[in-house]
Amino acid sequence: MAADFPAPSHQEWQDLVAGVLRKKGREPGEVPERALESTTYDGITIKPLYTAEDLEGLPPSGVPGLPPYVRGGRAEGRGTGWDNRPLHTDPDVGVTNAAILTDLENGASSIWLRDLPPAQLPEILHGVYVEMAPVVLDVGERYAEAADALLQLFAERKVPDTEVVATFGADPISLRARTGEPHDVAPAAEFAARIAAAHPKARSTVVDATPYHEAGGSDAQELAAALAAGVAYVRAFTEAGLSPEQAAAQLEFRYAATADQFLTIAKLRAARRLWARVCEVSGAAGVPQVQHAVTSSAMISKRDPWVNMLRGTVACFAAAVGGADAITVQPFDAAIGLPDTFSRRIARNTSSILAEESKLSGVIDPAGGSWFVEKLTDDLARAAWREFQELESLGGIVAALDSGALAERLEATWQARAKNLATRKDPLTGVSEFPNLDERAIERKPLPASRSGGLPTIRYGQEFERLRDRAEANPGGRPRVFLATLGPIAQHTARATFAANLFAAGGIEAVNPGATASTADVVAAYLCSHTSVACLCGTDLAYEEQADEVAAALRKAGATRVLLAGKPSDAYTGVDGFIYAGCNALEVLTATLEHLEVA
Repeated sequence: MAADFPAPSHQEWQDLVAGVLRKKGREPGEVPERALESTTYDGITIKPLYTAEDLEGLPPSGVPGLPPYVRGGRAEGRGTGWDNRPLHTDPDVGVTNAAILTDLENGASSIWLRDLPPAQLPEILHGVYVEMAPVVLDVGERYAEAADALLQLFAERKVPDTEVVATFGADPISLRARTGEPHDVAPAAEFAARIAAAHPKARSTVVDATPYHEAGGSDAQELAAALAAGVAYVRAFTEAGLSPEQAAAQLEFRYAATADQFLTIAKLRAARRLWARVCEVSGAAGVPQVQHAVTSSAMISKRDPWVNMLRGTVACFAAAVGGADAITVQPFDAAIGLPDTFSRRIARNTSSILAEESKLSGVIDPAGGSWFVEKLTDDLARAAWREFQELESLGGIVAALDSGALAERLEATWQARAKNLATRKDPLTGVSEFPNLDERAIERKPLPASRSGGLPTIRYGQEFERLRDRAEANPGGRPRVFLATLGPIAQHTARATFAANLFAAGGIEAVNPGATASTADVVAAYLCSHTSVACLCGTDLAYEEQADEVAAALRKAGATRVLLAGKPSDAYTGVDGFIYAGCNALEVLTATLEHLEVA
């Protein structure tokens, strides 16, 4: 059918963009689409439209199963699906064992054990066919002890050493990042040599990049840290006697998958390309990067946690499209406490449904060939390589951690991100946007104490959630703001809705009196609101005619702070401040709670 129509030109599209911009009162300029561009935290420009021209000069992505592995590490793809890998952290041995068995009976294909005592592994794994369901250990500096306990189980099952499949989780570098404590790489190198000699199908070491993501870092910073840590391990392992190929084969890389699906897809593809380059120059060409993607802890919210199901689904989808070998979907209540049976089932099934029903695993590199994804992959790889070179120039990742240089770089990114979160340029559904003041709190067993002392661990919604907690702990009840609505509902509802949404993000209830016909109506409604803060909501015309008059009347009636929902203007001398799209919502909410004397 397309043959019956003339092919549209890029200029025609630009003209349409310019027309839309003019209707919105914006000057399009010579290149109209630039008004629609955005920039990532790595300085990468995201355009509204990509064409084949964007791929000019880019290196080829290759084919699946061959270097640079951009399109996947296996020529045959992932068969029936990626490795569905639930995480288990509950210190109650009986609960964890039951949860593991339930997961494995209902779609999980491996298990991830974090911070559980090595001596209790026989009880934790009672009834688990470890020869069929690979176990991934994550026990900090006790990796050798945990490995011995797990290997004993394999021996009892009479599994030959050469057939042992497991990941033992040695990772002194990420442990150093999380705790700030010195953890030597040399013992991990000796351990890797031991595992490589006796258990060729097992992996001794994990390169965990999630601490850098959880400290607020960008995608390129996460990739660069992983690359630098991987290089440090390969150097140490070869010094311990392993060949470059054996050293690279000991590593599994762990990345965060976020709800920014295209950046996650590009990140995993770029990671394989970057590591392929490292392996090439190290003499280990032909060893693809094995990737474990985990849905981001930073993006998970405590408030309106049900939205985390959507975040987890998008992140899992992105990780699958990006080619991750294993995916862990964190339960939606992971930020609140230990998950229950329901949240574990939803997390496990999210991965299963995408693999089995959506058939994502049936296509190798489904994003391959997309002009946008290919360009973003290249841009991200180049940005990460620059970050990696910077870390190497500082003496490597260990030196960068010890000197604080890496922490400073991550902090700079977090400050930029925090500003966008505060102004809601980066909105958080259920937290900074569309919060539900009537939501019922979810009760869960507390999470085990986590290691700290190194890089900070942040969640994107934490500042808004602190304000919500503060408001709900107020001895005098939920704090309120009166919405001084000017005129009929149709004239004030847009700004009143905006204001109510903003105040709710800080746990503050907005009292909306509805339609008003006069200043006297507004004051009469205010006297019943039991608050000292008011916010004018109406049209620009209503503000011109009534704002100062109504503000003065409200002050006479007892209001000590009067805000206006609209862009700042010197024309309204009777108000104390403004709320508008792009304002610093955290500052407004914090000041309002302080004015209301909410401790």
